[in-house]
This record gives sequence, structure tokens and C-alpha cells, in this order.
Amino acid sequence: MTTTAPIQGLVPPVVTPLKDDLTVDSGSLERLVARMIDAGVDGLFALGSSGETALLDDAQRDRALEVIVKTADGRVPVLAGAIEPATARAVERARAAERLGAQAVVATAPFYVIVGPHETERHFRSVGAAVDVPLFAYDIPACVHSKLSNDLIVRLASDGVIAGVKDSSGDDVAFRQLLLSVADAGLTGFATLTGHEVMVDSMLLAGASGSVPGLANVDPAGYARLHAAVAAGDLAGARAEQERLTRLFRIVEAADPATAAGMTRGAGSFKTALHVLGIIDSNAISLPLRPLDSTEAERIRQILDSVGLL
Repeated sequence: MTTTAPIQGLVPPVVTPLKDDLTVDSGSLERLVARMIDAGVDGLFALGSSGETALLDDAQRDRALEVIVKTADGRVPVLAGAIEPATARAVERARAAERLGAQAVVATAPFYVIVGPHETERHFRSVGAAVDVPLFAYDIPACVHSKLSNDLIVRLASDGVIAGVKDSSGDDVAFRQLLLSVADAGLTGFATLTGHEVMVDSMLLAGASGSVPGLANVDPAGYARLHAAVAAGDLAGARAEQERLTRLFRIVEAADPATAAGMTRGAGSFKTALHVLGIIDSNAISLPLRPLDSTEAERIRQILDSVGLL
């Protein structure tokens, strides 16, 4: 991979607005990206979990990435997911992302097939060797059913295979240990990004170089203020902003648990909040997920109002 300036700070994983016919809504996506850049984000992560990448076809993925790259217009770097169950497919998507203008690509461990650490390491080395932009490792065991070990991450980083990690493991103890291991290995510039929406203040204070919170689609300015408060040493201000964002995160509880789980509650609630705020035209979401209904949207509206977003 080529060496570039480190990607750090606030890097929201961009949702992919869809029209009711489930085609990419380019106009809504342009507004969403422009709003996040205006709020002061430091980068954008296209085609991640919040972006429904596993549920989109290649044409939808390409279109979404084209719009994000064009709207960003070089003002912030764009990372793009190359999230596939097999190495050859991940390589194909990584090359497509590079061709479409992404400044970095993001890959998970292989999934569906049962793999061990040796296969996972070969996977990352193969994807990294296939492109000339930095590769980030995405640690999300809830979706791929294996966790990246800290030893593997440090080894890949030391060998120049990966430029950073997006930690969505939910294992904050392991992430704290990773921060220490990265420091001990002298990996200056290696990006350590937390995806834990309600622990951003704590992880930044622990030494994380940035965050990738899906909730920043809804309130990018709030997360920008949180990052700024931590950088300024304003611990009380950071805690207050994090507590407000934690209250906002309750939107993921708005969906009826009898008919909604996982991404329906996550990306579905983010999209519904953005629709309520007038940022995107529809809260449509990819099958087999379902959009939140009017009753659920009203619950989200009340939460948005309670934290000052309406």
C-alpha cells in the first residue's frame, strides 16, 4: 500500500439512502454527506454496516460510493468497505473502491466459511497487496463470527499490511489492550478507531485516534463537539456531550422488538431519524429488513426533540 497521511478523528459510517423502489437516492445522499462535512467530520466511511453494504448489489455500491466521493470533493478522505465472505470477492471490491476514488479500503475477516487466524491473515495480506491505497481492518465479530486478535492486528500493522483498525467488537477491554500494544510496538500513525457510539469519550481519553459512530449520521455536530472537547482537555464538556448522545442512541430501541432486530434497529433507526429531520426523503431499507413505521418514527421524533435536534 502507499503511505498517506493518517486517517483519524471523526469518521462516520455513512448510511445509504434508498428510494422506495430501493434504488440509491443520490440527492438524499448528497445532502447527508454535505451536512456531515459542514458539521466538521474528519472523514467518511462508505459501504460499511450502517451503509447496508452486505445487502446492496455492486451497482448500488458503486453508485453510493460515486456520490460520496463526488460530494466530499477531496475535503475529507473517503474510506470504502470491501466486505465480502471470500478473499477474491473482497479484492474485487477493494479494486472497485480504489478505481472510484476511495482513499482507503476497509475489510473484515472472511465469513460464512469457517476460518482460523491463519486464513484470516492470508485474507488481509491478499487484499492489502491488491490495491495501492491503505487497508483498514474491521473487527466486527457479531457479523463475521470471529474476532481479530490483538497479536494479529499488531503483526499486520508492523508489516505495513493495514493502516488502522475499526473496532466494532464491543470488547472495550480488548480495545484498551490493543491501544497499549500499538503504543508498545511504536506504531506511530496507526489508526485506532472505535465504533462504540456510547463510549467515544472514554476511548478517546484512553488513546484511540478516532471514532466511527453510526449515530454520527444523525448528529454529526454532537460528535464533532465531543471530539473537540476531548482534544481541549474539557472532560466535563466531553462527558456532558457523550451523555446527550447516549440518550440520543435510545432511538435504536424505538423499533418493535417483536418484528425488528439487528440492522433494522440500527441503520433503520438512523434512517428514520434522518427522515424525521428532513435530511433524506425516505427511510426505505434493503430487504429483508423493514422500514420503521409511523408509530416507531414518532418515538424517534420524541427522542430527537428531547436532545435538542428538532
